[in-house]
Amino acid sequence: MKAVKSDLVARIASPRTPSGADPVDPYLPGAGNHGYRVTRYELDLSYKVSPNNLRGEAVITATATEPLETIRLDLSPHLTVSKVLLDGGRVTRFTRPRGKLSITPAEPLAVGSAFTLTIRYSGNPKPIRGPWGEVGWEELTDGVLVAGQPNGAASWFPCDDHPSAKAPFRIRLTTDSPYRAVVTGTLVGKKRSGSTTAWDFDLPHPTSPYLVTVNLGQYDHLESTDGPVPFHAFVPADLKRGFRQAFARQLEMITVFSDLFGPYPFDSYKVVVTDDELEIPLEAMGMSTFGRNTCEAAGRPDSDERLIAHELAHQWFGNAVTIAEWKHIWLHEGFACYAEWLWTEFSGGADAGSHALRYYSKLQNSPQDLLLSDPGPEDMFDDRVYKRGALTLHALRLTIGDDRFFDLLRAWVATYSGRTVTTDDFLHLAADHSPVDLRPLWNAWLFSEPLPPTLGMPDDATGSH
Repeated sequence: MKAVKSDLVARIASPRTPSGADPVDPYLPGAGNHGYRVTRYELDLSYKVSPNNLRGEAVITATATEPLETIRLDLSPHLTVSKVLLDGGRVTRFTRPRGKLSITPAEPLAVGSAFTLTIRYSGNPKPIRGPWGEVGWEELTDGVLVAGQPNGAASWFPCDDHPSAKAPFRIRLTTDSPYRAVVTGTLVGKKRSGSTTAWDFDLPHPTSPYLVTVNLGQYDHLESTDGPVPFHAFVPADLKRGFRQAFARQLEMITVFSDLFGPYPFDSYKVVVTDDELEIPLEAMGMSTFGRNTCEAAGRPDSDERLIAHELAHQWFGNAVTIAEWKHIWLHEGFACYAEWLWTEFSGGADAGSHALRYYSKLQNSPQDLLLSDPGPEDMFDDRVYKRGALTLHALRLTIGDDRFFDLLRAWVATYSGRTVTTDDFLHLAADHSPVDLRPLWNAWLFSEPLPPTLGMPDDATGSH
């Protein structure tokens, strides 16, 4: 299986922004749309695994934020739209510019107008190719997964595919009965009819489209209610033993992170282990997906325990609190990487300082040409963003002390859960938790390319942001 969200070499450009429109996000100029705010998605999907055939009806409720003559949504060209209704009436005009569905109402919509689109579509979903490899709907050897980050949601439903565009979801998926559907949200209904089963999921938390996922496979369901929240695992039968070993400390991780970051943000946590190997695990709202290699490596020196911690940490940093633009990606990946180090420190292993010294030394031997606060689209998933982001947090911890540092992390989640954030939001909140001026630290770690000469507050840093 191909890697997603990994070291990236641009292969083809992202879809272009419609002529005359400024991009919602310069990092993904073809994703996201102006002029409205989605308030709810309701998806009714039917999928046949063997022919990879998807049929869907999307009901999208939204509010106009500016006068709208045209409503644009992100949707893969591999999916064909057969009908669009606006507020129950037939929309006579819609077109399919590259990577978009463009809808023209009979009358322009005024600012503040609430409207509902019903879109019927079908096709053979495929990943979306871009500078970060292939993302979105992907066939497995015997099943499906969706790897949505950063712009893969449009591979399987029409949406406003940008992290700032959070909304609740209701998803009904009907598929072949041997397969279990594991979809983002809480399973609220299941009905078998003949050779198919309908699975009904509710996701009330405001969620970015890229954080909504589908997993289909022949999985056994394991459940534990011994931790702070219910924990559900969906695993091929032959991997259950390896799973129990690899994820033996999952509930302990949730407890440790709940102490460090504040209560786990959602009602439950789900893990899917696919029957295929995955080079990189994937997080989604309230769930994570791993490959069978994670279970097969259990107990070995190359075990994936740090990645299990990393994906769990994204529930706080990335899913509950989500960046407003992709240039702020360090607020997701730097925080999740630092959480790996915190897990070992607070579970009896090496402390975060030991990890920091190790990776500081590695970065000293890496190119010094990355600006953490704005790494650029080609480098936004570069490993230096992850490690320098974690080092920035460790430098902050050394500067303000443990009590203030962890109070800040808990306040960050409590203040912004369900919302989108920027780097400046974090800097302003950090200032409220610091007894010293942090501007030299931020200038050295966030707003300068060279690696600072020390791990703590730079003695010779000057200027302000």
